Amino acid sequence: MLLYGNKEKDCHMQTQITNIRTLGALIKEARKSQTLTQEDLAGITLTGRRFIVDLENGKETAEIGKVLQVLNALGIALTASATWKD
Repeated sequence: MLLYGNKEKDCHMQTQITNIRTLGALIKEARKSQTLTQEDLAGITLTGRRFIVDLENGKETAEIGKVLQVLNALGIALTASATWKD
């Protein structure tokens, strides 16, 4: 589950992420809602623009550490829910 919160806009939503394309779309939506360019986000997260482009397009092999940096910078909290546990 991802929780997205923007400090300027009190927008809290929960989205179930079942694949990398859905995650990429959420990241793109959050970036645009904060009026950031891909270049801006790359600079803030110390990644490259190519990484942001690939991530937003659902690249399967995106490095998890960098993905977490991007989520954090955008105010997106990542949580896990185990449905197999009682």
